[in-house]
Amino acid sequence: MPSAKKSPALRKKILNNTMTAKIKPSTRRKARRLVVQALYQQHYTADSVETVAAQHLAECNPASVDTGYFKDLFCGVVRHQPQLDELMQAYLDRSLDEVDPIERAILRMSLYELQERFDVPYKVVINEAIELAKIFGAEDGYKYINGVLDKAVVKLRPLELGSS
Repeated sequence: MPSAKKSPALRKKILNNTMTAKIKPSTRRKARRLVVQALYQQHYTADSVETVAAQHLAECNPASVDTGYFKDLFCGVVRHQPQLDELMQAYLDRSLDEVDPIERAILRMSLYELQERFDVPYKVVINEAIELAKIFGAEDGYKYINGVLDKAVVKLRPLELGSS
């Protein structure tokens, strides 16, 4: 299961390594968009993780998408889906099956980012999730996403919340 608690030293190392990589936010945004599409596709097809990932990566411009980030998020979400679903259920007001598949994909990806990608500030994770929900989700789905992630961040990023 993804580790919800990383030591402050490990968090700092992750952050420093990422900051030196000079990642463009737009390439991460496009990677997240591809992840949501890939998760949605995998929900409705029997295609393997490798097939879905290869399809989405073949259709994108590698110069405009952080492909490493796409692979990390997509494979991480798929690998840890049962644990992410269990975590998510604690913050939902309905059963997981009643959550729209797009919104479920966005929540899984965002929860994975909150647990594993300490180089990304929680506010960025939440904002990106809201924007994706506005594009792909139901009319007011972004409000639901925001509410769930606001609750989850208290448990998943307490140190970051304390400093903001």
